[in-house]
Amino acid sequence: MIMHDTETKSTGKFFLKTCLDPVLLYTAVVMAALMYHYRSGLAIVYGIVSYIAGWLVFRIFDFVNKHKFLGAIAYGLTGILVLAATGYVVRLGERDYPIPFWLWFITPQDSLEYNKWFTVAIYLLFFMFMASAVYYFTKVRYRIFMNFLLFIIPFAIYGKEYEKMPTIYIILLAVGYIILMIEYRQLQNNDKTVIVNKNSIWKPIAVYTAVFAGVAAIVPKPQVEADRTYIETLMNADAFTDRLNKMLDVFRETTDNNYFSAGSGRTLILVGESVEPLKIKTATFTTYDFDKDSWSVEEPDKDFEWIDKEKYKISAPASCLQAYLAAAGLDENFAEKYGFSDFADVEPEMPPTRDCSIYLARSTVYVPVPERALSMESTEYRGDISATTAGVLSSGKNSFDPGCKFTFKYAVDDFMNLGRNKEMSDALCCVDYDAMSEEAMDILDEHHVEDVKYTDYYNVLYEERENFLQYEDLYLDYDDNEKIKQLADELTQGISSDYEKAKIFERYFYENNYIYDLKYKKASSENAETFIFSTKTGVCYEYATAMIMLSRAAGIPARFCEGYSMSEPFDSERFYRGKANLSASSKDAHGFPELYIKGYGWMTFEPTLTDNVSGSDNVSATNLLARAGMIILVVLLLILGVAKLYPRISHRVFLVLCRKKSPSETAAAVMHRIRRLYGAESGCTSKETAELAAVNSGADIGFTAKMFDKAVYGEEILSEAEKTKILEEYVRAYMSLTESKKRRHKAA
Repeated sequence: MIMHDTETKSTGKFFLKTCLDPVLLYTAVVMAALMYHYRSGLAIVYGIVSYIAGWLVFRIFDFVNKHKFLGAIAYGLTGILVLAATGYVVRLGERDYPIPFWLWFITPQDSLEYNKWFTVAIYLLFFMFMASAVYYFTKVRYRIFMNFLLFIIPFAIYGKEYEKMPTIYIILLAVGYIILMIEYRQLQNNDKTVIVNKNSIWKPIAVYTAVFAGVAAIVPKPQVEADRTYIETLMNADAFTDRLNKMLDVFRETTDNNYFSAGSGRTLILVGESVEPLKIKTATFTTYDFDKDSWSVEEPDKDFEWIDKEKYKISAPASCLQAYLAAAGLDENFAEKYGFSDFADVEPEMPPTRDCSIYLARSTVYVPVPERALSMESTEYRGDISATTAGVLSSGKNSFDPGCKFTFKYAVDDFMNLGRNKEMSDALCCVDYDAMSEEAMDILDEHHVEDVKYTDYYNVLYEERENFLQYEDLYLDYDDNEKIKQLADELTQGISSDYEKAKIFERYFYENNYIYDLKYKKASSENAETFIFSTKTGVCYEYATAMIMLSRAAGIPARFCEGYSMSEPFDSERFYRGKANLSASSKDAHGFPELYIKGYGWMTFEPTLTDNVSGSDNVSATNLLARAGMIILVVLLLILGVAKLYPRISHRVFLVLCRKKSPSETAAAVMHRIRRLYGAESGCTSKETAELAAVNSGADIGFTAKMFDKAVYGEEILSEAEKTKILEEYVRAYMSLTESKKRRHKAA
């Protein structure tokens, strides 16, 4: 029985010791910090998995350390197993994913769609490397320089993409590194240094570590804003980086929240010359999947046709409205039937136009088309360019090189505020638009001989039917969501104007406590419906998708656009001929809706709530560290206060608990407590403990020692009187020890 208990205690101590192993805990923290970069929402999960897997792997490493030959074989087999598992998940990740694993790994994560299998693969590789290296350079052969190199690896991973590591990981990594240095260097037994009671030294070490973490975080640090423009441009000029960018520019047929929620990337994408900020379009998506919460392309988004890139007309706002007005002028019955009688001899007033130039800062196959672009006036690209009916321009398989310039003419966003434009556009919302289009084409066709302009108007309506009306059902699909339909109807009750409905939907998010938060982690079950009615938190992707669904439910065709918001100042004179004044980085990736306003054409809106941004991104890392340091110091003071009062509290609690114990149980409990108070070894006999108490404080616990032996080894039953005397002796021993400590402190 005694042997069994000893084995149980030995096993318990082994598990406790190995589970509290500083190397194991540090490895788990390192892996959590690393994986936060790849999938922040699962960082803690990866840390827990690393802790469990690390415990198992460390047992293999212990075996390797003791049995060199067999251990080497075991380690080799473990490595082969990890590599095989990595290869398997990589193959899973490459299914239906456009780029290989190695390219995914060396590419900034904010430029890529999340791939769960690639993330698992990188975890396996990092885990095996970090677990092996940290274990070897601490437990087997301590090397402070190698430990420092391992310590900075997570910071290097974040630094290469200009990303901030969460404050908690910075502090935990620093504290963990200090603990490893203390445990495996300063406190390591050798010929010159022998630590008699190593455990007793951890109290001051713990205090030092906590003070270090708090003070290091609070001490003021200079605010530094790094200028990476030169570095980024040099990287883009590098042949390898150009090749990397070309490989990344594959046609993506889906998009989701992950593309827009990274939010911290600083990879320079575009620079431009413009008198005002620009919204850039690079892709469109037509079909939304509520179950997957993602957009996918349809025929209008991918039907590229070669164009004449010399002054290519991208859009002609209100050209359809002009065609209907022309048909109304030719046929009074048509004019009266469709409400155009009041607009005789009225022409739409067109807003002023402006020019802008956009330069590519990286290789790409897409032309950055500005919002409300009328035409591409010129380009330095000499190859072929193709376009979709949705207004996306591309070079196809070839790439535009960094520095390539595109010049556009675009319209100022003022059409609906000019003349009677809105009134005429609103008239088209109350008719059978498809039937009206057919009748107008027939009228224009009858008079095309009289004036060539009627032929032009006929062609405008023909293109509208070919490029829009045949896909109208796709642009109106909202999966018949009843809740969204009900809200759309409530918001637009009594309103017939599509433009007014669109503006209501655009303002809805501003007026109903929605929050823009780059750090918000969506659950897998969330979609446009949950964003509108419950979470009310997201990024541009959620806002744009929600407005599109509401618009479609209200009968307004709409599609999702992907691109960039170009608003950051750019003042570098080294590149792009010194003319660019705006820039867009990977952090400026933006999603926005385009709605088809009958008569006008596709019009962009901006529902994203940018004036209520979550404050987390606006707080510098220095400020976060200072706050964390203050919290650490406050917690430390509380812990020290509790530690100061703990002996007295535990003493009183012990006496209360002893009242409920039997005399024999009290004798055993008092002896165990005195051993602990006086720092006696666990194997000390009652006599040795009594001698230790006498030497350290002058306390006499001889009676307690005798009663302990009598009750435990003699298995005799003690009396209540003996219990009382035991407790009196314990109180004297406790008070004597307290007084002895006070005298030593005064002497020091």
